[in-house]
Amino acid sequence: MEATETLREKPIKSLFISYLIPAVLGMVLMSVNIMIDAVMVSRGVGANGLAGVNVAVPAFSIFFSISLWIGMGGATMYSIALGENKIERARSIFTQSMTVAVAIVGVLMIICLWKIEDIAYLFGANDVILPYSLDYLHVLFTFGMVYVLENVLSTFIRNDGNPNLAMAGLIITAVLNIVFNYIFIFILGWGVTGSAAATILSAAIGFLVLLSHFFRKNSILKWTKLHLEWSTVKQIMIIGFPSFTTEVTVAIVTIGFNVTFIQYAGEQGVASYAMVNSIHAVTLLLFFGVGAALQPIASFHYGANLSERLKEGLRLAVKTAVVLGAIATIIGLFFGKYLIGLFDVQSEELLNMTIIGISLFFTQYVFLGYNIVYGEYFQSVRQTTKSVFIILSRGLLLIIPLLWIMPKLFGVNGIWIVMPVAELITACAVFAMNRFSHPVSIQMLAEKHI
Repeated sequence: MEATETLREKPIKSLFISYLIPAVLGMVLMSVNIMIDAVMVSRGVGANGLAGVNVAVPAFSIFFSISLWIGMGGATMYSIALGENKIERARSIFTQSMTVAVAIVGVLMIICLWKIEDIAYLFGANDVILPYSLDYLHVLFTFGMVYVLENVLSTFIRNDGNPNLAMAGLIITAVLNIVFNYIFIFILGWGVTGSAAATILSAAIGFLVLLSHFFRKNSILKWTKLHLEWSTVKQIMIIGFPSFTTEVTVAIVTIGFNVTFIQYAGEQGVASYAMVNSIHAVTLLLFFGVGAALQPIASFHYGANLSERLKEGLRLAVKTAVVLGAIATIIGLFFGKYLIGLFDVQSEELLNMTIIGISLFFTQYVFLGYNIVYGEYFQSVRQTTKSVFIILSRGLLLIIPLLWIMPKLFGVNGIWIVMPVAELITACAVFAMNRFSHPVSIQMLAEKHI
């Protein structure tokens, strides 16, 4: 098969770049998409509308987390099976993954629509911004299945040796989302509901584009007769759990920041965080793009016992992430005010709070890139415990207590430096962990056969 031959024989640097460029471009477009959503809501609805959407963002993160959970878990097993030359096994993993995704999301959508107002308050809404949050959540909870299936399919297509189509799907989704946002918010006057509708409709069209992969002559990825195997489903869930944990912690952290900003700075604090958080989404997905480029390479070479190529791919990914992290930190420190200018902020107090916030918040990125690449790498080679440790360390275990401690010591500025502190501590822990046990070892490769 052409895809497996390329993975085995192409020089690692060229192979990594061939996955990196589509993955990063796709993720950047997807994240710019999120920021443009925020800009359009800010300009077309106002600060309270933007705050309401930010309160609804954890729900979006939960759906994204499920798509990553099943997508990364299934795709990792798929690539390992390809590395072992088990083609029919790989196809069965794909079919089971899509089925499990439909079942989980279907149940979740029903529960969320039933308790929608309680969920909005849980996510940090107050009476002022509740109506805006509900407008967004109604659309997302009703049609979230489309968004999840698009993301799961995109992950498998990238692992099937077609990263360019995966990127094309994201590009089309991103461009259409911008167009639909403008039409629905500014022309039709649908407000926050229009923003949510634009997200879902563009994802549906992107999903249709991705389906063209099945018409490729050299495609290994195919639907097969469904035979649900509990052992396979269990492995998909275990391997994908770090990705699920990543996004769930993003949702919980967003709730924590919303609640803390409401307490210390009111609705203006939430609006300020919404602006910085939407720009943060652009940068965060950039690093996930680096990890996404490494994943199919790492999983395949792990399955094929090609340890030297595996090490080389990991080194390239780490170096790339650290360089990008340094660039992102510099942008936040020296050009943050220009990014905030996109939101057309009318309040001088809100503008000043946000410019200070972004300069502090962006100091996390040198460490964040390092942490995310190692988290995704360990997941790709079935070292799930290490991956979950990294995710929980930079997420719940550190951020929740820091959200309680830091504002008591430093006020509102203390909230902004919570994430940089958490990422720094985690990076130190990962570095120490790798000093005692090399991330690529003969023992690790041998363990997969046990």
